[in-house]
Amino acid sequence: MTPPAAPAAWAAPDWTPPAAEVPAWSAPACEHPTWEPPALARAAARLRAPAFAPGSVWLAGAGPGDPGLLTLHGAHALATADVVLHDALVPPEILDLAATPQREAVGKRAGGARTAQLRINQRLIALARQGQRVLRLKGGDPLVFGRGGEEALALVAAGIPFRIVPGISAGIGGAAAAGIPLTHRGLARSVAFVTGHDTHGLLPASLDLAALARGAEVLVFYMALRQAGPIAAALVAAGRAPDEGVAFLAEATTPRQRLTQATLATAGAVAAGLPRAAPTLIVIGPVLALGDVLAPLLQAAPMTVAPEAAPRPEAAPRIVTPPFGVPDPSVRTAEARTPPPRPAPAGTAPARTALSA
Repeated sequence: MTPPAAPAAWAAPDWTPPAAEVPAWSAPACEHPTWEPPALARAAARLRAPAFAPGSVWLAGAGPGDPGLLTLHGAHALATADVVLHDALVPPEILDLAATPQREAVGKRAGGARTAQLRINQRLIALARQGQRVLRLKGGDPLVFGRGGEEALALVAAGIPFRIVPGISAGIGGAAAAGIPLTHRGLARSVAFVTGHDTHGLLPASLDLAALARGAEVLVFYMALRQAGPIAAALVAAGRAPDEGVAFLAEATTPRQRLTQATLATAGAVAAGLPRAAPTLIVIGPVLALGDVLAPLLQAAPMTVAPEAAPRPEAAPRIVTPPFGVPDPSVRTAEARTPPPRPAPAGTAPARTALSA
């Protein structure tokens, strides 16, 4: 069951709506025991969002997939941007939070559609020079295997102001959602994050797997499903035990999350039977043993996104009310909202004024 959207009026601080206006909703036990939109809205109302200036670019991470792991800066950018250029790994639930209908898919997926990085850089610059507020939205963190650094350098060369909005990287958020601590006292004091393919989809020639086998107790591989067999063989050849645990974590932090376990000896065969289209992390190390202990009581349900009350008009002028605190002076805002009066003194009949929608 999807919780209803919280009315915008609930964002007004120091005001509690009448009990009749507060929807009662609860999910199955141990998932979302309670859901309290006013509390979330009141917390958001105290935040002061920075200006997303026209003619600038924000390079933002959308997190690993769960909309609840999107940062507040990222949510503000989605509510304010004039155009969103997004990767293929950004889920539709997060894209639906964008206030603008102008969204351009510029993702790169192995074996699928690809947009040249130079073309993405040029598009960011062109849109910013038109005076647009440009949001470049990437899965995970923009600077962890996201080519955010390349785009930042291109913006600097073109004289375009920009902001980098960090996101929760899939390797961290995904492992946590599966109950896998990447470090643990007595088991693992080091972790390495590694890309599993180069620009041609092959295992990077410069990747020193022997050094990684010796240098980090826990290894997290991104985009490495097609190369799982060669990676496992190289690690065993470098001294890792053939029976060391391997976890394949697909579509982490989403309702479709799947965890498949193997060992270094069986990793190649197991990987061959997994769907290639699903984004999959590979985690290797002694901490995998903790997953079975933590899993029975682990709560990992993702946040959901309620549908809007009415379809967003595609051709209407964009009118934005920033979601947090003081309105951003660089954007046109909806008419001012007057907070309702405070409760009347005891013994008098309280009166409430309805807020404009």
